[in-house]
Amino acid sequence: MQDWLHMTAAALGRGIAAGEIDPVALTQTYLDAIDAHPLKDRIFARVTHDRALAEAEAAADRAASGQRLSPLDGVPISWKDLFDTAGVVTEAGSKLLVGRVPDVDARVLANATAAGLICLGKTHMSELAFSGLGYNPSTNTPPCFNDEGAVPGGSSSGAAASVAFGLAAAGIGSDTGGSVRIPSAWNDLVGLKTTSGRLSLEGVVPLALRFDTVGPLCRSVEDANLVMAVMEGRKAFDLKGATLTNRRFAILETVATQDVREEPMAAFQQAVVQLHAAGARVDRIHVPEVETAMAQSTCVYTSEAYGLWRDVIEANPDAMYGEILERFRLGKNHTGPDYVAAWAALEAARLAYDQATAGYDAVLLPTAPILPPNLERLNADHAYYVTENLLALRNTRIGNLLGLCALSLPTGVASCGLMMMAPPDCEGALLRLGAAAEKALA
Repeated sequence: MQDWLHMTAAALGRGIAAGEIDPVALTQTYLDAIDAHPLKDRIFARVTHDRALAEAEAAADRAASGQRLSPLDGVPISWKDLFDTAGVVTEAGSKLLVGRVPDVDARVLANATAAGLICLGKTHMSELAFSGLGYNPSTNTPPCFNDEGAVPGGSSSGAAASVAFGLAAAGIGSDTGGSVRIPSAWNDLVGLKTTSGRLSLEGVVPLALRFDTVGPLCRSVEDANLVMAVMEGRKAFDLKGATLTNRRFAILETVATQDVREEPMAAFQQAVVQLHAAGARVDRIHVPEVETAMAQSTCVYTSEAYGLWRDVIEANPDAMYGEILERFRLGKNHTGPDYVAAWAALEAARLAYDQATAGYDAVLLPTAPILPPNLERLNADHAYYVTENLLALRNTRIGNLLGLCALSLPTGVASCGLMMMAPPDCEGALLRLGAAAEKALA
């Protein structure tokens, strides 16, 4: 049964379908592993034992009668603590929301439950999802799978840790500027950033509504495909026969390849070699409008975030971690006309980027230009915190600003991810590319 803790969600689903895995035994194995884990309290904000076992019993009955609801019916997963759960505290990693108990599940959680997935509980996260590092002194900081002295990436930090440490078959997170892809990369997982607006944000504690997205952190591309499908309430994309032969990729130069540190760059370059060997064609392109988009980042993000949270924050600012409070308050510096002008420039940059990349199947970047930063130094050195936080999210933020979907894949080098970006609403094509790339990188 301990082998179950490190199997893909898809493999567990197939085991249940074949009658080889009992959903109740599977769920109990996960719950026992969570309860016994020495880092449990740093990963899970709360564990929903009763709900998980009740859902597992229902899944077992369906499996026995041949009435399974989806390929993942009976598979246990975790949820970031910004997805509402009926009757269960949901605090988004912030003391500002202590004791907040929703009445109903978030829409994507309800969809997953309707497809038979088991809710194990809620995972820790960066405060109000406004950091790519995963450091949260207000609640708890999950561990990094590859470096106990480092942060795990954020803001879906506990989601990544729950999967990497074998405490969930998959984790559900959110991605506003890289919050699914950074922790996925730093914990050697597959992370999918979906297109803005594709998956429901109903019942999801917001950060910046025009950028917030929902996405899975998984052990395989197949898992990401299946989990996205159940959250969206549809059948999964067909990934059979995926190939890299004659697929065209572009390496995005300019800001995306600047100041990338030695290990991530070496891993990225080796990954590109492997994709090429598998039949892909790779070009290097320069799209100056990417820098135009990046220049709007502070205005559009902080204006939205502070606009949403200003009254709550300023009613009790001492409840927030100072670094996060400072980031939110940057939104004070921008006027309404500034925000409108920034969005006009961003829309123009999106159009130019779309035209420049139209001939390519996907654009390639290192997921993160840095390795996971040291936790103690982040706590002691403000300048280091600011530098590492901005660098951590720099490459992933490109996809959010340009309205793209994106996938981070493990490269085989610890905490170094390869990111593929595709046009909006092209998740099916992106996941097929990811499935083929996954084999090439194995």
